[in-house]
Amino acid sequence: MHSSLPIRTACPPGACVCNRETLLADPRSDQRILLLTKAEENKLIEHLESVQTLAELRRMQVKMLDLLGIVVHIAPGTNEVRTARGFEIRIEDMPGLCSKTRRAIPAAIRRGLERRPEIAYALLNERDLLADT
Repeated sequence: MHSSLPIRTACPPGACVCNRETLLADPRSDQRILLLTKAEENKLIEHLESVQTLAELRRMQVKMLDLLGIVVHIAPGTNEVRTARGFEIRIEDMPGLCSKTRRAIPAAIRRGLERRPEIAYALLNERDLLADT
């Protein structure tokens, strides 16, 4: 990792199981996730909450993958989807990803879906769940 870029500070001992030290110890590991400082995480969360369209949400997913290595899956849940809570939003496991961040990203996406229900409808329509309505 380039030494001039700021990296995320370590979580307090026992507060997180992100394996940050293991990630830093291996020079061949993908350390992009460490570029997500707390300030940058706040910007990401704010942006996820304020997405306006499904296309913008999908672009954010691609950017998170490209820049940080974070893979986010968003799909309708196995039960009936009545609210944003009915969507399954899952982040793939990866070393260095703080548990707080792992919870904050899906929560921000859900808040964005609650603010813009048309995005939720578009997500459902991707799977043809609303094709006949």
